[in-house]
Amino acid sequence: MSVIDGQVAPGPGGLCQKGWTAGELLRHPGRLTTPLVHGRPASWDEALDFVASRIKEFEPDEVAVFGGGGLTNEKAYLLGKFARVALKTSQIDYNGRFCMSSAAAAGNKAFGLDRGMPFPLSDLKSADTVLLAGSNPAETMPPFLRHLEGTRLIVIDPRRTATAERATLHLQPAPGTDLALALGLLHTAVIEGVIDKEYISSRTSGFDDAWRVAAQWWPEHTERVTGVSAADQRAAVHMLAGRSYILTGRGTEQHASGTDNVSAWINLALALGLPGRVGSGYGCLTGQGNGQGGREHGQKADQLPGYRKLDDPVARQHIMDVWGVDWLPGPGRSAYELLTADDLRAMLVFGSNPVVSAPRASGVAERLKALDLLVVADFVMSETAAMADVVFPVTQWAEEDGTMTNLEGRIIRRRKALDPPAGVRSDLHLIHGLAARLGCAEKFLTEPKEVFEELRRASAGGPSDYSGVTYERLDAEQLHWPVPSVDHPGTPRLFLDRFAHPDGLARFVPVDHKGPAEPPDEEFPLQATTGRVLQHYQSGAQTRRIGELMKAVPEMYVEMHPDTASRAGLASGEPAHVVSRRGRVTATVRCVPSMRADAVFLPFHFPGDGRANLLTNPALDPTSRMPEFKVCAVRLEQVCDES
Repeated sequence: MSVIDGQVAPGPGGLCQKGWTAGELLRHPGRLTTPLVHGRPASWDEALDFVASRIKEFEPDEVAVFGGGGLTNEKAYLLGKFARVALKTSQIDYNGRFCMSSAAAAGNKAFGLDRGMPFPLSDLKSADTVLLAGSNPAETMPPFLRHLEGTRLIVIDPRRTATAERATLHLQPAPGTDLALALGLLHTAVIEGVIDKEYISSRTSGFDDAWRVAAQWWPEHTERVTGVSAADQRAAVHMLAGRSYILTGRGTEQHASGTDNVSAWINLALALGLPGRVGSGYGCLTGQGNGQGGREHGQKADQLPGYRKLDDPVARQHIMDVWGVDWLPGPGRSAYELLTADDLRAMLVFGSNPVVSAPRASGVAERLKALDLLVVADFVMSETAAMADVVFPVTQWAEEDGTMTNLEGRIIRRRKALDPPAGVRSDLHLIHGLAARLGCAEKFLTEPKEVFEELRRASAGGPSDYSGVTYERLDAEQLHWPVPSVDHPGTPRLFLDRFAHPDGLARFVPVDHKGPAEPPDEEFPLQATTGRVLQHYQSGAQTRRIGELMKAVPEMYVEMHPDTASRAGLASGEPAHVVSRRGRVTATVRCVPSMRADAVFLPFHFPGDGRANLLTNPALDPTSRMPEFKVCAVRLEQVCDES
């Protein structure tokens, strides 16, 4: 065991503070146990009848579905099928779009396949060096730290986080300059002679085009843009020579240039000869409980089960055959575009709280209020559920069977431990109940194992092939997809022989630094970045109901350098307004000497006037459609005493 910021962090096999307190939610007095129609308790039949009758009033594409990255594989699969078969709508996406979409897009470009980590976590223990770009696992997923014991750690983060405190080398770039730093490190790797020329020649294509861009980013130029010294750039590159891993997280992905940012880190990994070898590689750290599996089976606007593309005629025909239909809608809109679309009349939200978690949150809330019908399935009254016309109380983790897929592509069984409270049903039963009222009950199963058996058939032959996975095998084995047959052992390590492009080669992708979509100026001279804290998770709808966690971090705060606070006439412990072009947040000042003087940090777990996402910029990455959560221009203001 170790201590992180005064909190006990887990040793091998342990849980973080969020994990060991999660059971409190199972019988929390605020638990939803009966459907609500316009705030009034109702029976399940009444609520289902009401929703189905309203849905029938709308055209298919006037109805949207918004899912969640914490849903089991079975729920994610059935939700995508429900949208396209029962509702016949193209309008479905999920909050995972705000999580790993940039890394997924970059991984597909470079490797021809996206799996968060194409190797087992246990491989990290054999590394000499691990570079974490924009990730703070000491607070976001502390059990992961046990895999980094004994390795040299390079952390790239504008803040000196709990993870950075453990690092051998902490590089602290200005917010929004991740890509410039990656280009500078690639330049340095070439000039210092630590690239793997034989690997580049035999296993990759496109290096020359990527190098033409990186050639302009010599260390001193990179230092002027990022603030990271040329000496530290050289030190980082030499540390990475050998058995090393480069891992990216939300900090480098949640930008309007997020896909390019990740591509730049992959380019560095390829130049060093890391991916597709035992003992080295590139990977992405997931951000939600089923961040990997949640995007593989049909919740995304452009995807079908098995990680198939919705615009692929062969993929469409395969899924239509499995589902017994002769038509499917085409791709729909991405998450933020869906949440703010003015031509929608109804939305069904499963396992998400976009009123707190979406960028430019006030605009999202206004749009949801304007809908003719908002339906939310959750087990607590989230801020989004509180706005809904109909709320369905559904099961949570300990009350249901199912599967999840972790960041290394390993499928994990979730086993039911106890019965839910009376009046609570699973999302699978909710989906079936609505489908029955829409005339297609026979196409929607309710038992997780039966749904998984259908998922197996749907995924067969796809990039994430689960056809050889069964509940019985999961009880006895560790299986990483693809698993194309019941006698296949699974694929814990991808790309050892070839990458997933037709020619077997990985692709360098030439990218260049553009900077934040909204740079600071005289009116808004600071850059705000957002993130998580150890005690809270996502929108905080769950963790803010746990006494131990709220006692540790009870309210919204903003971290800043003492000089930054002084210039704004603020002091530690005082309230302050943080203002952007989109909104104003009230938060308690925390003076942190390790903060950059040009930046402030806000956690995004709090509701109301403390919503960090009132500030954030919804500028979207052109490929992944990821919003720019991680940097926006702000100013600080004193809070006037109106008394």
